[in-house]
Amino acid sequence: MTSTLKRASALALFFCLLSLALPSSAQVRITGNGPQRCLSVNGRQMLMLAGELSNSAATCKSDIDSVLPRMSRLGLNTVLVPAQWDLTEPEEGKYDFSLIDETINVARQNNLKIVFLWFGAWKNSMSCYAPLWFKADTKRFPRAMTTAGKPLEIASAFSENILNADKKVFTALLRHIAEVDGDEHTVVMIQVENEIGMLESARDHSPLAEKAYKSGEWRKVVGSLNIPSGDVLAEDEAFQAYYYAKYVEQLAVAGKKILDIPFYVNAAMNSRGRKPGEYPSAGPLAHLFPVWKKVAPHIDLCAPDIYDTGFKGWAAKYATKDNVLFIPESRCCENSGVRALYTFGEHHAIGFGPFAIDEAPASQTGCVSAAYGLMRQLSNLLLNGNSNGKHHEAQGKEMKSWGVLFSQEDKERVIEDGNTVLTCRHNFTLPWDPRATNGQTWQEGGAYILRLAPNDYIIAGSGVVVVFQTKTEKEQAENVKTGEDGFAIAGQKNASSSDTRSGFKGNRLGIGFVDEININANGEMKYVRRENGDQDHQGRHARISVGDYKILHVKLYQY
Repeated sequence: MTSTLKRASALALFFCLLSLALPSSAQVRITGNGPQRCLSVNGRQMLMLAGELSNSAATCKSDIDSVLPRMSRLGLNTVLVPAQWDLTEPEEGKYDFSLIDETINVARQNNLKIVFLWFGAWKNSMSCYAPLWFKADTKRFPRAMTTAGKPLEIASAFSENILNADKKVFTALLRHIAEVDGDEHTVVMIQVENEIGMLESARDHSPLAEKAYKSGEWRKVVGSLNIPSGDVLAEDEAFQAYYYAKYVEQLAVAGKKILDIPFYVNAAMNSRGRKPGEYPSAGPLAHLFPVWKKVAPHIDLCAPDIYDTGFKGWAAKYATKDNVLFIPESRCCENSGVRALYTFGEHHAIGFGPFAIDEAPASQTGCVSAAYGLMRQLSNLLLNGNSNGKHHEAQGKEMKSWGVLFSQEDKERVIEDGNTVLTCRHNFTLPWDPRATNGQTWQEGGAYILRLAPNDYIIAGSGVVVVFQTKTEKEQAENVKTGEDGFAIAGQKNASSSDTRSGFKGNRLGIGFVDEININANGEMKYVRRENGDQDHQGRHARISVGDYKILHVKLYQY
């Protein structure tokens, strides 16, 4: 072999080895805008119709073999599964990835994607998922402390030993996932730790923490929060948030060099008037976004775990210009289905997941399955770019979506779409259903509302009624009330005589048709039945009863 060929051969071998050493090119990304925002996996777009398993549902192979097929049958396409430090590294430096492999293999067999939740140094504030060899060695791995010096079952975020031990096993886990799943991408996201936060105290008061507090490094970032002078708890929380975010960022930087897929952190909400330390203080909470976003830029998004009342308000706090909404945990209940539809429609979320869905009864999982069935169909339309078999790139630019979610106390929302006004209400505001007036708490109603084009709408949901009017029609209609059947209310002056005096102005919107449809895998809308007469109240509205889950296609006209 000539010297030139030898050099060329050696160079080729070098680049070959270099390519093996480098992580594979990223194939999982958050893409799109508006209704078409989603997760892109190996070039295929998807919304995560997810569910999170209860904490101990995947701690042995037999449980994994049982629960994942059941999640697929419920209609999920993504399952959130804990990856536990204590089971991954039962002895220091010795790793066991058998549960990880079983999860990935069974997920593939059932056409599921996986989000692994790293239960490392912290899970719901506590360090309960750290292995025993870690817990028992408090000298190497110190605990956080209260102001009184009480040690907590919470690893200190200020310890380099803790960070290094956590990072070592975390990167080993990601390296293994990259080896077995780097091309297929069954694993589509990684949650870093779980509901980080201090309890009993707003911040850590251990010796390491006190040293960091006095250094003042954190004040350069925390100053952007404009904390009121003298608000010690707020300052303590911001200080702790800085170091939690700094810790997580170091895990994310190391992890993404190995497995470059979206990483996120989740937060337990600061609800019910609790103060820092009464809730998990310093986690990735909305009021601490300036700290978390600045200090942990390799975290793709901060996610809310929503269990309290006020679902819409909590979701809105996390759907910001610099934060894509993903709800990994929400209380699994009979309202989960409509909450999912609302989340996707209103905030263009990339995913939604009821918690402990594996333990929930059919009365709660049924609504999730039904809502996810609608979202699968909408995904065919939104992400494939087809309507009635035709590519609609121009129509895609016309697309706009909203979500509505109603309860007994929050019954109505008015949406203005240019000159078209959609008055959306809970279906029980029409007193035709005995459940509306029999004294029971109303099941929530909600929908994903999509404008395909002017005068062309999709309503996918349950328990909603929508009236379509022009702006001027809406304004003038407020002056004339009618009964539920459209007849004049006794004693009220007749509408036509009122029109004669004042003169009706502008145009009205009429319903051309309301069709129940299905949407096939090509994004084609397929007629099921026409909702006319009593079903659309003689052309007055489009509606879906509580407990029914449908997709309606509404065509309007002006006159």
